[in-house]
Amino acid sequence: MLCRYETQSCFLLAFLAVTAFFISDAQGQVSPPTRLRYNVVSPDSVQISWKAPKGQFTGYKLLVTPSSGGKTNQLILQNTATKAIIQGLIPDQTYALQIIAFSEDKESKPAQGQFRIKDIERRKETSKSKVKDPEKTNASKPAPEGSLFTCKTPAIADIVILVDGSWSIGRFNFRLVRLFLENLVSAFNVGSEKTRVGLAQYSGDPRIEWHLNAYGTKDAVLDAVRNLPYKGGNTLTGLALTYILENSFKPEAGARPGVSKIGILITDGKSQDDVIPPAKNLRDAGIELFAIGVKNADINELKEIASEPDSTHVYNVADFNFMNTIVEGLTRTVCSRVEEQEKEIKGTIVASPGAPSDLVTSEVSARGFRVSWTHAPGNVEKYRVVYYPTRGGQPEEVVVDGSLSTAVLKNLMSLTEYQIAVFAIYPNAASEGLRGTETTLALPMASDLQLYDVSQSSMRAKWNGVPGATGYMILYAPLTEGLAADEKEIKIGEASTDLELDGLLPNTEYTITVYAMFGEEASDPLTGQETTLPLSPPTNLKFSDVGHNSAKLTWDSASKNVNGYRIMYVKTDGTETNEVEVGRVSTHTLQSLAPLTEYTAAIFSLYDEGQSEPLTGSFTTKRVPAPQHLEIDEASTDSFRVSWKPTSSDIAFYRLAWIPLDGGESEEVVINGDTDSHVIEGLLPNTEYEVSLLAVFDDETESEAVAILGATFARTTPIPTTVTTTSTTTSKPTTAVFRTGIRNLVIDDETTSSLRVVWDISDYNVQQFRVTYLTAKGDRAEEAVMVPGRQNTLLLQPLLSDTEYKVTITPIYSDGEGVSVSAPGKTLPLSAPRNLRISDEWYNRLRISWDAPPSPTMGYRIVYKPINIPGPALETFVGDDINTILILNLFSGTEYNVKVFASYSTGFSDALTGVAKTLDLGVTDLDSYQVRMTSLCAQWQLHRHATAYRVVIESLVDGKKREVNLGGGTPRHCFFELIPGTEYKISVHAQLQEIEGPAVSIMETTLPLPTQPPTTPSTPPPPPTIPPAKEVCKAAKADLAFLVDGSWSIGDDNFNKIISFLYSTVGALDKIGPDGTQVAIIQFSDDPRTEFKLNAYKTKETLLEAIQRIAYKGGNTKTGKAIKHAREVLFTGEAGMRRGIPKVLVVITDGRSQDDVNKVSREMQLDGFTFFAIGIADADYSELVNIGSKPSERHVFFVDDFDAFTKIEDELVTFVCETASATCPLVIKDGNNFAGFKMMEMFGLVEKEFSAVEGVSMEPGTFNVYPCYRLHKDALVSQPTKYLHPEGLPSDYTITFLFRILPDTPQEPFALWEILNEGYEPLVGVILDNGGKTLTFFNYDYKGDFQTVTFEGPEIRKIFYGSFHKLHVVISKTTAKIVIDCKEVGEKTINAAGNISSDGIEVLGRMVRSRGPRDNSAPLQLQMFDIVCATSWANRDKCCELPGLRDEENCPALPHACSCSEASKGPLGPPGPPGGPGVRGAKGHRGDPGPKGPDGPRGEIGVPGPQGPPGPQGPSGLSIQGLPGPPGEKGEKGDLGFPGLQGVPGASGSPGRDGAQGQRGLPGKDGPTGPQGPPGPMGIPGAPGVPGVTGSQGPQGDVGAPGPPGAKGERGERGDLQSQAMVRAVARQVCEQLIQGHMARYNSILNQIPSQSVSTRTIAGPPGEPGRPGAPGPQGEQGSPGMQGFPGSPGQPGRPGERGLPGEKGEKGNPGVGTQGPRGPPGSTGPPGESRTGSPGPPGSPGPRGPAGHTGPPGLQGPSGPPGYCDPSSCAGYGMGGGYGEPTDQDIPVVQLPHNSYQIYDPEDLYDGEQQPYVVHGSYPLPSPYSQSSYPSLNLAQPEFTPVREEMEAVELRSPGISRFTRKIAKRSLKTPVRKRANGNTPSQ
Repeated sequence: MLCRYETQSCFLLAFLAVTAFFISDAQGQVSPPTRLRYNVVSPDSVQISWKAPKGQFTGYKLLVTPSSGGKTNQLILQNTATKAIIQGLIPDQTYALQIIAFSEDKESKPAQGQFRIKDIERRKETSKSKVKDPEKTNASKPAPEGSLFTCKTPAIADIVILVDGSWSIGRFNFRLVRLFLENLVSAFNVGSEKTRVGLAQYSGDPRIEWHLNAYGTKDAVLDAVRNLPYKGGNTLTGLALTYILENSFKPEAGARPGVSKIGILITDGKSQDDVIPPAKNLRDAGIELFAIGVKNADINELKEIASEPDSTHVYNVADFNFMNTIVEGLTRTVCSRVEEQEKEIKGTIVASPGAPSDLVTSEVSARGFRVSWTHAPGNVEKYRVVYYPTRGGQPEEVVVDGSLSTAVLKNLMSLTEYQIAVFAIYPNAASEGLRGTETTLALPMASDLQLYDVSQSSMRAKWNGVPGATGYMILYAPLTEGLAADEKEIKIGEASTDLELDGLLPNTEYTITVYAMFGEEASDPLTGQETTLPLSPPTNLKFSDVGHNSAKLTWDSASKNVNGYRIMYVKTDGTETNEVEVGRVSTHTLQSLAPLTEYTAAIFSLYDEGQSEPLTGSFTTKRVPAPQHLEIDEASTDSFRVSWKPTSSDIAFYRLAWIPLDGGESEEVVINGDTDSHVIEGLLPNTEYEVSLLAVFDDETESEAVAILGATFARTTPIPTTVTTTSTTTSKPTTAVFRTGIRNLVIDDETTSSLRVVWDISDYNVQQFRVTYLTAKGDRAEEAVMVPGRQNTLLLQPLLSDTEYKVTITPIYSDGEGVSVSAPGKTLPLSAPRNLRISDEWYNRLRISWDAPPSPTMGYRIVYKPINIPGPALETFVGDDINTILILNLFSGTEYNVKVFASYSTGFSDALTGVAKTLDLGVTDLDSYQVRMTSLCAQWQLHRHATAYRVVIESLVDGKKREVNLGGGTPRHCFFELIPGTEYKISVHAQLQEIEGPAVSIMETTLPLPTQPPTTPSTPPPPPTIPPAKEVCKAAKADLAFLVDGSWSIGDDNFNKIISFLYSTVGALDKIGPDGTQVAIIQFSDDPRTEFKLNAYKTKETLLEAIQRIAYKGGNTKTGKAIKHAREVLFTGEAGMRRGIPKVLVVITDGRSQDDVNKVSREMQLDGFTFFAIGIADADYSELVNIGSKPSERHVFFVDDFDAFTKIEDELVTFVCETASATCPLVIKDGNNFAGFKMMEMFGLVEKEFSAVEGVSMEPGTFNVYPCYRLHKDALVSQPTKYLHPEGLPSDYTITFLFRILPDTPQEPFALWEILNEGYEPLVGVILDNGGKTLTFFNYDYKGDFQTVTFEGPEIRKIFYGSFHKLHVVISKTTAKIVIDCKEVGEKTINAAGNISSDGIEVLGRMVRSRGPRDNSAPLQLQMFDIVCATSWANRDKCCELPGLRDEENCPALPHACSCSEASKGPLGPPGPPGGPGVRGAKGHRGDPGPKGPDGPRGEIGVPGPQGPPGPQGPSGLSIQGLPGPPGEKGEKGDLGFPGLQGVPGASGSPGRDGAQGQRGLPGKDGPTGPQGPPGPMGIPGAPGVPGVTGSQGPQGDVGAPGPPGAKGERGERGDLQSQAMVRAVARQVCEQLIQGHMARYNSILNQIPSQSVSTRTIAGPPGEPGRPGAPGPQGEQGSPGMQGFPGSPGQPGRPGERGLPGEKGEKGNPGVGTQGPRGPPGSTGPPGESRTGSPGPPGSPGPRGPAGHTGPPGLQGPSGPPGYCDPSSCAGYGMGGGYGEPTDQDIPVVQLPHNSYQIYDPEDLYDGEQQPYVVHGSYPLPSPYSQSSYPSLNLAQPEFTPVREEMEAVELRSPGISRFTRKIAKRSLKTPVRKRANGNTPSQ
């Protein structure tokens, strides 16, 4: 058992040597060992020896315990052992020792003793002993048994040791390897002229630790062995053997001719590559190989590697503990073999034969290349050319005649590096190899893949062929999940580059991959994707000739390849499904249908490949037609004739029945179907009969019965009769006549609440008709309606649904009533929706769809509730023309119970129910690892769609939680600073954009806390002298800070190595102090500690002394906190930071930070700081990459251990000093590094500093997200040159301005920027002449002569027109070039510039006429000012900051785009000031979200990143056998992802506080008119200034009177100041381009303008009218009535009615009425008439403004509005105002819930509070917190619904996302309804 030495209670026992001998047999008890002896073998190691007991026993137990207490350590030894070495002891610590012999079931008494290393050494030194010892005479000499073998031969050798440094060994065992190597080297006489020892370490790639000639003494080699770093990696032994052959056994590496060559391999596992050829090559080269295997090494592989015989050259031990047991045998064998080899060499040594030279490769292709060389001297018989791939493979060779000096290597692998060796073969010898490398080219691949002639089952592919290809292989497979394995392969000859792929699936996406084949090797793939066409369905389905039992279907043919059609038709209620197949026809009649039934029909096209998608439609069969025009005539005293008109030809017979009205039996007769009349005889005289007739059809369906009343005449009697047409009375015989007046009574147009009654009027003497109706059950009172005599139709409503009524119509004459006619009718049931479908399932949403019921509805109510987790039921409403809805913000992986109700005026239908489930957004395989006392790690399987993870750790002891957000590619995370012995719950939430999945959790407990005393710190040795400065650092001038990790993981010894590294690094600097480099150091752990600040030391001597005094701190690792501390404490003026000087930080750490480092380091890099990151051992390389500046290969360093600092010291010092010496520092701009100066920051023109600069204000720039700075008149913004350019300007540079000339900029020259010397004399600058419209650059040349170059012309003039322009002034050694708006406009020659003085100042806007310190400056707007130390910057610039030139595809996204989250809501601001009149810009398109930006440059290769999510199925590599690739290097951590998509807009904000009223500026006057000149172009509209301090009125111009006042500007739109400024800015850009494009036209126009016309140049006109007051609260205008809510279930009795959807904010009350109605009395659940309003319907989009209504009574003061609404269009647009347009017919309603939560209402408050789905802001309706203009509103589900009696009134109803329509919506009333027709007008207010 081995225990690593860490504390007093834990130490290492290592078994060193075993002396074996045989014990004679004995019987009985186990005897104890005797004669315990101690011998010190090193400062911390003791050898224990004993005498073995007699008898048989199994082994020994060796127990060692510290006397001060602690853990007892036990080691089990074999019974042959009589010695053991204990290592890792503390010299002044006393230890108790016990050795026990044991057998299977018995133990001896222990042999006991105590020892302390200091006591043993003291006894040894004084040669005193208290115990008589026979071996006393030998006490002063090493015991022979304990001494190691020493090779004393005079023969010398070159020994190269090859050590396996793979991960399988581990750091702990690698220490034992070092101990073994130390004993091995100690056995030889090592020296530069003696035996030399070199060492290489290998894993995935070998490396030389030191060559044979690296060290000249044994002590130096032993020191190198003790400091050998552990490498880590895979086990590629074959590659390593080749590597030492080519690199270690070379003269340049120290190998000597005529000296024995020995190779010793130490490995612990089987090689991952072939070892046989490399080992043979080494043996063939005369190198004798020894192979040592440990643990898992393959003994057969060791024998293949080692030289013969195996018994002396192959060693294998079971564990690293036993390696030292083979040291003596190995060293003896090596020693003897060196002696033997020396004899062999001396006996056969001859002059080394000459080798060829000048190796040259040529004619390189993908499959081979030519090798040429210069002949070797002497008689060369042949040349042997050996070649093999560098990455591993079987060596091959080509042999050519000795007269040739070239050979062609063929059939090589493409894109592969080959090692080449050319040997000259002499008659009796071979030369050394002439070596080199060459890499073959990549195989040429096919190009221009085209996929065409795509059909349902095939497509063609063609491509450009490849010369030299032997053929092509095409792989194609469907991309559909589940079909990806169905991959097919085609191989064709080299002549074919076009083929057809058939047998494909229709409507399937395929990936097609083409490989060019070169024998069995394939080129890189050429891939394309294409989707086969779907099978064409039929089109244009129509239904005609729809009867009661048949319907004709017609359609258009789908394709000429169709075989036929399958017609499926089903009753919509799903009770019956039928199917029929027809041939290639386009019409078919469906028979035997049920009457008055809705059918859904689907037609499929049938093909050989299958059937197409269906074409569907629905129709409803008609009712069975009843006979028409039933009449009675030819009446007599005992008969009358009944006649009618048939309605169909397929009537089988009629059933005619009659019955006396006054009672009697009914009679019936069956009449043939082709008959249309019948005489009924045998009737009673003077009797009224009810006659009914129904038709029976061939399919046995019966029509409804039609009835009529008829009567027979009375017998003839002489009675007085009153004639209605005269007033005379006569006595004559008459016949009684019954007046019917009505025929063909029909009841149709049935709905759920109404019936339409229609009849024919047969007697126009009728004055009125009385229509009465009652239920067939008679459970309701009969109701009657009177209609005029000329009206023959009536709509009966409201009726009960699904109820049969008897309707009777009685004609009313002036003298009485006629004969009544009756007919039955039945209202439709409240049909439920049908065919619920779930689709578009996602992690937080799903779509439900349904089919509408046959009855017309008012809309639909959707209720959904989670099933497997607790949660309330939520509901929403949609209009009747909506049959699909997308439900958002659901929980992932959750089942929902979904119900859809149809809403009718009388109530709700039954529910259409279903279950839907969202996709599961959760991780899998969550597990813990690396569980320590104060930390633990968790890992999981990546979710393929997750973009981020939220990991939460919760203590189950105190409930404290911590969480961290990780990227979507991160499968693990570690938590630090935990409490030992505590159980934690780790939960991982997968996130997809704004969606978060449920938690997946595990439990884990940290390890308990042991008691460990701290180690004693050691003192670092002082450096001997002050290091000299390096040449590269002579010009360094920077503020340099070192951030040094002082955590516990470093340790005292390693911290001393860090101090030594700091000492030598800082010692390389030259001048220390304010005139050179200033150095500060922070040591950090839990908290950063400033060791000293930048201005603490001014000499190198005092600085280095301070570094040596730094004490080790200890603690955890919080790097981010330390970086932040450096920014806040070190880099300040008080700490000595200088302006204009490079700021450099060097971070040194050995582990992963326990806090965030990315944010603060990124912010500081953006502020111009340069970061270097150095990681040691266990540091996180991806974190180092995030800390370090770019490029990483220059700023990030990584070493294996603290002893390897020397490997990076020179490179680090060079890079740091180069950064500190540059005339142009490295700065970051727009995410890119460039050398130059960010002049805006240097002048303080940034958001955080501009307020401290006098005369400067910040305003909107070219875009709202870009601020610009107005330099007011005489602001004279300046800075000392020594702070901006302490080293002067470079010879080549580009000055970049983005600026705007203002209307009040003087008409005289001024310097946009210039540098003055101490006497205020200009040295260099850029001058603009606003009057002359010219641009001038000036400076002093290298001879000291002042030089200027002036540019003019149309392109120069346009920068003075008042718009923003981007100006590049490109200065080189020979030219000055002007680029305006990314277009070159001029170039002139200049001399190379001389340098400038740094004693003066740099000024912005200084007037040229100024003299001395009391200068004047011009006002202007400045948005950008940079100086880039390159002349190519202008060519790369795209002018993305100018709206007119911005290309969204090629420009990066605009910065600081606002995020409309809950946190960004603010109160509604006060109304903005009135906008001035100006040119109205066109409304811009909505610009959010923007396009994807271009791909960035390829990043550098880093360490392997975390496992990524599974990628899509790629094509299989069939038939291509590739070679194993080399192991990849670890990839550096990726950059942050792009911002996510724009979220759903938040709610409108509440009104903000009123801002102070700004002063109104005075209107300016026209400027003076110049002398008459040729007509010029029309002026560009000027930009109105931003409201500010009121300026004084300018003086009256000398010439010309001011023009008359301009016309009053149109009323400005309300908006914020930014938006108006942006409108003007864009307008200026557009107008400027228009004007310049039509100069000639405008010239002619200007010539015709009379002199008194108003100037067209826009000078600030009169102010516009004040905007409408925006104070919240007062009653708004009464708008159009809002949509009436759907009827809902009753609430608690007596509660106020729920508020319906409001229109614009009006008085509180029922929506849509002008006055507030009285509050209804408390209703109870039951019959219609209850006083509860319906549940709220979907919000209607705002309609057009209705006519003004009557003014209602004033409402109460409204409550405060909801929180503010963040409009993304104001964040990154042109400031055009805007919002969201009205919804369109294509919009799909979407249910929107609050993010990651349900909307919870208190049921008691459900009907109380006002809810405002819209808050009017300007002219745009903006959504309330949880609803959008296209979304229906959400409410908690209501328990039930009760119909109420309703009064009809026409209102406008808008469902979200659909066009407007008008419908009669019930207005609640408790009174009996008065039936009247709705006029459709909007009610008055």
